[in-house]
Amino acid sequence: MLKLENIKWSTPSGTGVLNGLNLEIPDGKLVVITGPNGGGKTTLAKIIAGIYTQDSGKILLDNSDITEKDITERAKMGISFAFQQPVRFKGITVRKLIELASGNNMNEGQLCDILSKVGLCAREYINREVDSTLSGGEIKRIEIATVLARKTKITIFDEPEAGIDLWSFSSLIKVFKEMRKDLEGTLIIISHQERILEIADEIAVVADGKIKAQGAADEMMKMLINDRGISNVCSKQEVLL
Repeated sequence: MLKLENIKWSTPSGTGVLNGLNLEIPDGKLVVITGPNGGGKTTLAKIIAGIYTQDSGKILLDNSDITEKDITERAKMGISFAFQQPVRFKGITVRKLIELASGNNMNEGQLCDILSKVGLCAREYINREVDSTLSGGEIKRIEIATVLARKTKITIFDEPEAGIDLWSFSSLIKVFKEMRKDLEGTLIIISHQERILEIADEIAVVADGKIKAQGAADEMMKMLINDRGISNVCSKQEVLL
């Protein structure tokens, strides 16, 4: 279990973004963190990954204090972070990137198994460079393939729908559904897209730098759709785009 206790973080100018946030993420679940823009969702994700360092508070992973661990140490402990805009690597092939993620050399059959899970044909992609010739949807799916190759304990996706077209988004939903069905570890997705909220096990709402509501996805969806219970947190229009 991942547990955050009284997390506070402010911008260099002193603006409070996270204001005593408390959150528990259970093992083996797909948890979507949603809420209005500017509420602290992405900041929270980056603090979990170790990209940002909280001003105060404590972070526990399986009851071990990882508060002072940096991004490299957390990665070694099994925490992965997928950016809104995946990094492109000119000169590095898809094969090499996946092998680096897995830590092993892989044959075509193994690469095909991983890439097929994200809807890509290995023969068409393994020798392509991870550069600007790939579309937004392709690069996102390749990034997910690296996550599958790593088999991390906790994987965080920051607004994976950003910058991709409707067809690629539909394909992305299928990938997340498959990942949820065969879930190994915990998935945390930062999103306000209804179709992503619908495949969650749990939903947490972040607003004003705190967790305003958290619970089973079916119950949370009722609250969000009906705009009841958390009407003072965010409107339907902000959450369900």
